[in-house]
Amino acid sequence: MTLPLRQLSPFCWEIPRRGGMRVPGRVYVTEAQLAALSADRALEQVAAVAHLPGIVGASLAMPDIHWGYGFPIGGVAAVDAEGGAVSPGGVGYDINCGCRVITTQLPVDEVRRNTHAIVSRLFATIPTGMGAGSAIPKLSRRELRELMAQGADWAVARGYRAGADDATHCEEGGRLQGAEPEWVSDRALARGADQVGTLGSGNHFLELQHVAEIYDPEAAAAFGLRTGEITLMIHSGSRGLGHQVCDETLHELSRVYERFGADYAALPDRQLACAPIGSELGTRYLGAMQAAANFAWANRQVMTGLAVRAVAEAMGLAEPELGARVLYDVCHNIAKFEEHQVDGQPRRVLVHRKGATRAFGPGDPRVPEAYRAVGQPVLIPGDMGRYSFVLAGNASAMTETFGSSCHGAGRLLSRTAALKHARGRDIERELASRGIEVLARGPRTLGEEMSEAYKDVEDVVDVIAGAGISRKVAKLVPLGVIKG
Repeated sequence: MTLPLRQLSPFCWEIPRRGGMRVPGRVYVTEAQLAALSADRALEQVAAVAHLPGIVGASLAMPDIHWGYGFPIGGVAAVDAEGGAVSPGGVGYDINCGCRVITTQLPVDEVRRNTHAIVSRLFATIPTGMGAGSAIPKLSRRELRELMAQGADWAVARGYRAGADDATHCEEGGRLQGAEPEWVSDRALARGADQVGTLGSGNHFLELQHVAEIYDPEAAAAFGLRTGEITLMIHSGSRGLGHQVCDETLHELSRVYERFGADYAALPDRQLACAPIGSELGTRYLGAMQAAANFAWANRQVMTGLAVRAVAEAMGLAEPELGARVLYDVCHNIAKFEEHQVDGQPRRVLVHRKGATRAFGPGDPRVPEAYRAVGQPVLIPGDMGRYSFVLAGNASAMTETFGSSCHGAGRLLSRTAALKHARGRDIERELASRGIEVLARGPRTLGEEMSEAYKDVEDVVDVIAGAGISRKVAKLVPLGVIKG
């Protein structure tokens, strides 16, 4: 299907309303990036999301856009909190898949001499891969429900931390207050019982990095980022528990969503199946989804404690000598109630971010006090062979994108296509030749996740910066990576 497009700026294109679209679509890409989307039906998904009951503003897509389930990856949609719908496809299967950066005071030259020892210790300490059992004891149902109520605080209280302020440096303080752990099924609990403190598979990773370049000295100073010092980046989510919550809800919704009325029956894609926010099914999903989000924050928090311990052991240092602290933790698969300006008036909305990151601007009271003057940290991982970025949210994000930014590089190749390109190559050796040590459960993951499978994340970040949504603060370059 060919969609009409109108250029609004060098970095933003609009899909005008037509048919059942309630709002226009807006896509943040350059003209060259837009041309590359012609073979991908993601733009059709942007238009389809614009049909959601209660959607306000525009159906948005970030520059890492690509095809997803129902929503495109990189999609953002805000719906009215009173009359709108919640769509599990707008969150995704990996609820609160997110990213965390931990800063240290370790100099890169000293760490580079110990890269092999550090990466080996990280790989031995933090379970990776599909179905990997946890490095901590299997949790009972009662313990899991406590964890899902408390989020990151549950892990901090048990000693898994970098510093005393870890949870305050998480989006929402590492805990959504509306979580209803009792609404998470026994099957989901069983899947999550031994997965706390595990990385998972696919594009999830833990990276040993160094700060290679600073673009905004004021923001970098506030974030504790200094050229030549080591950072750790963790990318993971809610594991099997979150997947089960999404799967069960979609299975139930697929049979009943059309009964919610004509607006629901008219949705152009069954993968957009949704329920009124205030309905029994919508309420149950939101409570269970928020509990799964808290599971993900606890998961990343446990891995934080394990990673700091592993680096200290590999370096022969006491943990305090690392000077480790959590810079920030953001989710990029979530639906959250937030207040935003809509048509010049404050309005409570449910913001779906599917492969998109919150990016609140300077002065916003929802940004931790330490960062409020410069804006919220925005963490953008790249691929394992190039670099990642730390950005800061700008005020214009609050008026243009419901305080949202891109979340990563975005895939160029499917996993099947990437494996074909990797055939006959030694990805591990290629990375080693560039000074990057990688340990993974098997060569298949390295083929699926090779650099060529992804867009260059700097091209993606430059669009967001050019559009004024977020600004570049620092570039982080990998020294070592562990993957599933």
